[in-house]
Parts: sequence; structure tokens; C-alpha cells
Amino acid sequence: QQVRVVGATEKPASIPYRANMTLLDAMISVGGLSQYAAGNKAKLVRYDRGTGKSQEYGLQISSLLKKGDSRANVRLEPGDVIIIPESMF
Repeated sequence: QQVRVVGATEKPASIPYRANMTLLDAMISVGGLSQYAAGNKAKLVRYDRGTGKSQEYGLQISSLLKKGDSRANVRLEPGDVIIIPESMF
């Protein structure tokens, strides 16, 4: 199983899921946010096998990485997709 991190990161990638993986683990694996990332507008897309639908959740990646806000460090699940948009100037 994989966790995908796409968008404004240093190295967008699919990374192998491991037990108890968190958002911080995933961000370290992809080298953090790119220079123009809008980290606090990022989304987590999680497929719910029970309903057959995808759910979207807001992420606060900038708060996690720049301010050390541990509340923003969510636990990931296999198949999660993290989408990080670029900021508009």
C-alpha cells in the first residue's frame, strides 16, 4: 500500500505506507513543502471502503512544519492522497 503526496512539495512521490505513519513522516519523505506551497490549504483525500466514496479533509501542513503544531500531525492510512496546492500571489 502507498501514500501519495502530490503538488507543491520538493519531491512529489508515492511512498510505502507503514504502521502508525503520520503526516510529518510523509512530509519528511518528500523533502517538505516547495517554496511556493500553500501548506495550510492542503487536502487529504481518503477512500472509504465502507461507503465507496472519497472524503476530503483539510490539512495544516505549514503549521505543522513551521510552528511545530502537533495537532496538525494527522495519522495516515494506506491509499491516502495528500494534495498540496501552490499559493497564488
